[in-house]
Amino acid sequence: MAAEALRQDQDWSQDQGQDPVPLALGSAPLPEYGTGSLAELLPTLAAGQGVPDLTAGIPELTPADRNCVFLIDGLGWEQLRAHPDEAPYLTSLLGTSRGSTGRPLTTCFPATTATSLASVGTGLPPAAHGLPGYTVRDPATGALMNQLRWKPWTAPEVWQPYPTVFRLAEAAGVHTAQVSSPTFENTPLTKIALSGGTFHGRLSGEDRMDLTAEQLAAGDRSLVYTYYSEVDGKGHRFGVDSDAWRGQLMYVDRLVQRLAERLPPRTALYVTADHGMIDIPLDEESRIDFDEDWELRAGVALLGGEGRARHVYAVPGAESDVLTVWREVLGDRFWVASREESIAEGWFGPPGTVDERVYGRIGDVVAAAHDDVVITASVQEPHESAMVGMHGSMTPVEQLVPLLEVRS
Repeated sequence: MAAEALRQDQDWSQDQGQDPVPLALGSAPLPEYGTGSLAELLPTLAAGQGVPDLTAGIPELTPADRNCVFLIDGLGWEQLRAHPDEAPYLTSLLGTSRGSTGRPLTTCFPATTATSLASVGTGLPPAAHGLPGYTVRDPATGALMNQLRWKPWTAPEVWQPYPTVFRLAEAAGVHTAQVSSPTFENTPLTKIALSGGTFHGRLSGEDRMDLTAEQLAAGDRSLVYTYYSEVDGKGHRFGVDSDAWRGQLMYVDRLVQRLAERLPPRTALYVTADHGMIDIPLDEESRIDFDEDWELRAGVALLGGEGRARHVYAVPGAESDVLTVWREVLGDRFWVASREESIAEGWFGPPGTVDERVYGRIGDVVAAAHDDVVITASVQEPHESAMVGMHGSMTPVEQLVPLLEVRS
């Protein structure tokens, strides 16, 4: 309600010819760090299996001997609820979400795959694990680091030094496994976020479901992770209400049911996602091109992040000026914060949790979209700028993800 009132005030000011009022940073709906974000999921499950030094941060979940997390890339809570006909089985499970409260989890900020998978696998917020965006500046080199594609190459164990929950569980005698596309077996992101136990690569979704069930049965205590990416892929390319996206939702709905019907005894299956998605109109008002906007470029050395969650790195000495300009130009459509403000507000994790090595990776200015708008970069990021479906910010459509549960 507070955010809606603020928006009405802004509309009134514009009608009166006044400058738009910047969004209050406190109006941004933060991730539920500590009690209900993706970072708490695996520690909660593993703590229930007796893995030491982990805390059950999501109090609604009940322990199980065998736990499975099926992460569907890009399937947000709001998209799922809007498509019951395409996903009848998943829809039937909505009431089971988050320990049968019928409530979603949040992802972390930014709501993007590299950040979310690192939080899932390490059990840490971005402020600690150090993947606070799609692309961020490497303070050691001054260059942008793409944390999804891992370019340019950076030593994974230096970039993210904490052990994964899978490694901790394996050390405690829990049978751990990951079942995914063979493409991901040796990627640096897998190494720093999801490694531990055995990796099993299977191309078809059906094979993954069947092998996941077998891996769950392979131990008296098991922790198994499986993943499907194409819901996100079709959403980016065609939009989250396209026929192609709907077809992928129908397919993954059948996959979840297939796995649920094959669960061994004493198993809890959790179906979740790394972020939601929103379609952005293909017009100049909705897509602000950084590469064509001299005001936004002034004083900026590097543009990182992605369209709805930007890290802006200023030329030394220009930090204050860049913040002022970005807030004046975009502040009624984006939450625009300095690095210190974004940390103090808890965007990347609870205040006080930012590792020293992570501090310089966060932009001098951080801009998170409030409206249906993106900051593209048509020259620097032609592929990303052409996408229909986008994500990254703190709006409910991007932040809220399901935590559907099936028990055997």
